[in-house]
Amino acid sequence: MVVGDFPIETDTLVIGAGPGGYVAAIRAAQLGQKVTIVEKGTLGGVCLNVGCIPSKALINAGHRFENAKHSEDMGIKAENVTVDFTKVQEWKASVVNKLTGGVQGLLKGNKVDIVKGEAYFVDSNSVRVMDENSAQTYTFKNAILATGSRPIELPTFKYTDRVINSTGALALKEVPKKLVVIGGGYIGTELGTAYANFGTEVVILEGGDEILPGFEKQMSSLVKRNLKKKGNVEIHTNALAKGVEEKSDGVTVTFEVKGEEKTVDADYVLVTVGRRPNTDELGLEQVGVELTDRGVVKTDKQCRTSVSNIYAIGDIVDGPPLAHKASYEGKIAAEAIAGEPAEIDYLGIPAVVFSEPELATVGYTEAEAKAEGIEIVAAKFPFAANGRALSLDATDGFMKMITRKEDGLVIGAQIAGVGASDMISELSLAIEAGVTAEDIAMTIHAHPTLGEITMETAEVAIGSPIHIVK
Repeated sequence: MVVGDFPIETDTLVIGAGPGGYVAAIRAAQLGQKVTIVEKGTLGGVCLNVGCIPSKALINAGHRFENAKHSEDMGIKAENVTVDFTKVQEWKASVVNKLTGGVQGLLKGNKVDIVKGEAYFVDSNSVRVMDENSAQTYTFKNAILATGSRPIELPTFKYTDRVINSTGALALKEVPKKLVVIGGGYIGTELGTAYANFGTEVVILEGGDEILPGFEKQMSSLVKRNLKKKGNVEIHTNALAKGVEEKSDGVTVTFEVKGEEKTVDADYVLVTVGRRPNTDELGLEQVGVELTDRGVVKTDKQCRTSVSNIYAIGDIVDGPPLAHKASYEGKIAAEAIAGEPAEIDYLGIPAVVFSEPELATVGYTEAEAKAEGIEIVAAKFPFAANGRALSLDATDGFMKMITRKEDGLVIGAQIAGVGASDMISELSLAIEAGVTAEDIAMTIHAHPTLGEITMETAEVAIGSPIHIVK
């Protein structure tokens, strides 16, 4: 501790510089607040450094390799295609560095003070920020907690050099010959697919009935089918991972399916069974911030905690651990602090999986709408009837649009197909803006594009399809 620690004053203190925290800090600064942001690691948080961005870079590199080997149908044949995985990792790191450097520039450009260290609450208006060499007290009028989450560690699968989490999977120095993935959710499916495309034998162990349990079965089934078609992916559902024996050159994983115990040898086992909120080392109990039994911070519609001047956003509050959700909540919290009547509304928040094909969903699913007693029209259009999808040799998939029967209002959409991650934004806007299927059908979409699928699905919804027979 430093003797004679004189507190530094700020209007808004943001703890955590991930996609929630740095966005909150910038918006708060734009609204005239003096802002300080505290980060113990690297700017950009999990998403930019060991999550969304590097995983998508790795996935894209895997696609490039796969396409180079298998484009004979287009008359393109390549021989002796190889992977220099060291170079892949260097390229992935360059993408990350550009973005994290960009975040630093944005924070400085908005006059946000950046402080390195770990924050611990002293009371509801001050924290102690500590690094290896010193400690400093900061006082604030308002604080925004944006400390993110970390991978859950299973008691029987403690992390080592061979038992890895998503961070470890993104940092491998070589393409494994064989990889066991525990958990067939979006992280396990994405990383499993990426390594399968590099040639790794992948075994996915999912405890539930289906992989990608957050998506409709007709969507996840497409992904499951395509994974199996690769020939080097094995999927076990209703599987219980029981333990692991680590060796010098790999692991032996024991699991149970339908009462039968099995073992599989691999180079690594990747554990992706969810994430835990980082709320246990902040001293929140010092100030009375209420948490659930799972360590999630309780908040209201303005992201305000049980302590009126402390706000919380991102993975540490209720809802899915999505970077864009955190960014959205960061803006809401900053605006609420500035006295604006901003409130969260999650209906228009999309969820995306960068699988094969890509999956995306927003708003109500057909089942959710029916469960709430809403009379709906569920309109569907296949990618196979779209010219751009045909020219991309990517006809697998469909779009489903959920509209309210009484007035055609778009209240949900699901997409399985190439480009789904980009296409979902138009549907998110439709829900946010209160657009009807007729509005979309009457909007001229460029040809030939995947965007036309949205127009065509809207035409199905209003009963006037052009490119499929009614």
